[in-house]
Amino acid sequence: MSNSIGKFHKRVNAQDTSAEIGPDLPLEIAHLLLIDVTGYSKLVVDDQIELLQELNQIVRSTECFRTAEKTGKLIRVPTGDGMALLFFQSPEEPVRCALEISKTLQEHPQIQLRMGVHSGPVNRVRDVNDKTNFAGSGMNVAQRVLDCGDAGHILLSKHVAEDLAQYRHWQPYLHDLGECEVKHGLRLHLFNLYKDNLGNPHLPDKLKRRRWKRDAVPVRPVSQPRFPKLLLSVALAGSALALTISALIFFHKTPSRAITSAVPPSVTSNGSFPIPEKSVAVLPFDNLSKEKENLYFADGVQDEILTDLARVADLKVISRTSTMQYKTGAPRNLREIGQQLGVTHVVEGSVQRAANRVRVNAQLIDARSDQQLWAQTYDRDLADVFAIQSEIATAIARQLQAKLSPREKNAIEQSPTDDIAAFDLYTRAKNVLAIRNARTNLLEAADLLNQAVARDASFFKAYCLLAHTHDRLYFLGYHHTPARLALAEAAVQAAFRLRPNSGEAHLARAQNLYRGYLDYDGALAELEVAAETLPNDAGVFELKGYILRRQGKQEEAVRSLERAIDLDPRNTFTLQQIALSYHHLRRFAEEKSVLDRALSIDPDNVDTKIARAFVEFDWKADTRPLHQMLDSIRAANPAATQGIPEAWLTCALAERDAVAAKNAVIAAGENPPLIDEAVNFSRPFIEGVIARMTKDSEKARAAFTSARAEQEKIIQAQPSYGPPLCVLGLIDAGLGRKEEALREGRRAVELLPVEKDPINGVAMTKYLAMIAAWVDDKDLACEQLAVAVRPPSRLTYGQLKLLPFWDPLRGDPCFEKIVASLAPK
Repeated sequence: MSNSIGKFHKRVNAQDTSAEIGPDLPLEIAHLLLIDVTGYSKLVVDDQIELLQELNQIVRSTECFRTAEKTGKLIRVPTGDGMALLFFQSPEEPVRCALEISKTLQEHPQIQLRMGVHSGPVNRVRDVNDKTNFAGSGMNVAQRVLDCGDAGHILLSKHVAEDLAQYRHWQPYLHDLGECEVKHGLRLHLFNLYKDNLGNPHLPDKLKRRRWKRDAVPVRPVSQPRFPKLLLSVALAGSALALTISALIFFHKTPSRAITSAVPPSVTSNGSFPIPEKSVAVLPFDNLSKEKENLYFADGVQDEILTDLARVADLKVISRTSTMQYKTGAPRNLREIGQQLGVTHVVEGSVQRAANRVRVNAQLIDARSDQQLWAQTYDRDLADVFAIQSEIATAIARQLQAKLSPREKNAIEQSPTDDIAAFDLYTRAKNVLAIRNARTNLLEAADLLNQAVARDASFFKAYCLLAHTHDRLYFLGYHHTPARLALAEAAVQAAFRLRPNSGEAHLARAQNLYRGYLDYDGALAELEVAAETLPNDAGVFELKGYILRRQGKQEEAVRSLERAIDLDPRNTFTLQQIALSYHHLRRFAEEKSVLDRALSIDPDNVDTKIARAFVEFDWKADTRPLHQMLDSIRAANPAATQGIPEAWLTCALAERDAVAAKNAVIAAGENPPLIDEAVNFSRPFIEGVIARMTKDSEKARAAFTSARAEQEKIIQAQPSYGPPLCVLGLIDAGLGRKEEALREGRRAVELLPVEKDPINGVAMTKYLAMIAAWVDDKDLACEQLAVAVRPPSRLTYGQLKLLPFWDPLRGDPCFEKIVASLAPK
């Protein structure tokens, strides 16, 4: 690779496109991945050609390459014995691409690569052939990073590592190698990336031999732009030579942009990454009241203090979902909790309520030393409880030396309500919603919140939560009616009448625009406003992730969800959603890794355990892990059976076990026994599917006839909604009503096209394919199925291979070809 340095110090020929560009070409920040075949020069020419052709196919097949190429945000540069890929959207792009390549190379041991990643300035220039070329310090430094590696290494510059370190999911895989002096006296701070047997964990040989400086300073989030204004102006004005000189100036003179503190930063359990000094978690308060029903009241006091602190932009405050996991009477290990939550401080306390009096005790503790920094006991009238909460939040913010803006101070001082009973109802609703998104839970929460606002018509937070609850009932298809949407809108409007400038009101409107109207741009605009006053609200980043996912921006969605996890690190539901994004892309290894991460937080979480077992089902059409997991859950905790009917039913159908399938339907109780995205299948329909599977045509007809009567009532209430129509289409297909079935399936696709909703729209196409299969129109079935399997899609190899819904297509060459295309490679 010795000649490659010269290639990059000179101008590098990029894609063969004409350069209709003026003489002063704009500087761009590129995220570069350089790839080099080790041992290339020792190969004979024929082997070199074959190897490069194979490498090109591997690189082009990666998801990151295809996505960037599709959006026009990728430059490909051949380098003789390798290549350079220039991405322009995110520093994660070249890193993910490198990991994808590394994974694929496990099946091609004859190809030995090293890879280097750097983000830096590049400039388009014109060569003697009037073609667009590139020059710049970004390329020069990327080449230096690459040169330090051996076969298998994925080396990163410190600049890239600092960017990645801001996301919790990258932190365990970034390994600090310290500084190394390379050509021209340049000192590079390098990191080695390896994870899950990808990459090379060993110290590069060149670094063992050269002058080497280990640096114990951890990677820290960047607080200022990566490239100084002076550098930018020089680079913009200069030629390729000036850019090369700027590289030396930049790396010799530019100081580190890491955030520093007078107090040495805390470090997480892996010993590598800092915890912000002004960070705090408010743990559940003990309920010391004799009446156990006051437990909700104690939860509410803790939650209000947490919410008040979360308004302060100068603090990092952990969200309620994560802190509530420490609700236990057992002694707490505060150091361990601080490490798990990524905070330096914790708040503990207790609440005792008796008649019209309340006593609240709170204390601020340094989690690193177990040292109490502040404590106070408040013994007052019950009506003063909300003033107590504000005083505690303000005192803690001052103890942490956090800057409080006038707006933040005013928000903290606002009382949620003057009605204690309404506050209890609101807190109970929050606890119900925290359990799961089942229809019964949502309806119960809506009832509690309606009671709360009936008692206090100015209860702003109750209106926001009520809007959220109605929107979820509508969005999840439990009650997708104009009446339900009108209830959500009324709650949003009430919130805006009370506090039009509140972040919570804008968050409620964003949820309504997204879930009620699929208005993605409008929802994102509202989230931008909400984020200004809700700097620590994980829900803002979570909702943004869901919206980006439905816009087809899967990588951006994962990044936003990871930001939510940073504020809510033990929220296994959000981790499940990250895993789901990988599932949509059929990146099952990454889905499995995220679910394992969730299980390390909560090993007993039934939903996560089921999702983890489903990976093998979907990826490899293997029911054994799922079957074994279901058996173990039922044996260990019979009460947990209410959380597994869908998985139990799916496994039973895949294994053609009619008895188990019937038991799963019974276990579902009042909830739909099977839900796929927003498609809810009733009990009679599933009974028809089971009878159809066992060739009992008489029982199947009776069940489908019963199901049809139920489904028609649902459609009368929501005639312009695709999911219930596609279910009616399947019912009619099961009854032999071919024309009606196909008409209903096509209408469902029209009402909810993929262009409007890439998630549920794909489901409509899938069910049109299933309807066509049931009425023996195999050409239409395969045509629609070919569309439905395109990522992002939840349709998998395991589903097509095992589930009886697709039995009419078995043996059809077109269907079998589609199934084979999804099989694990």
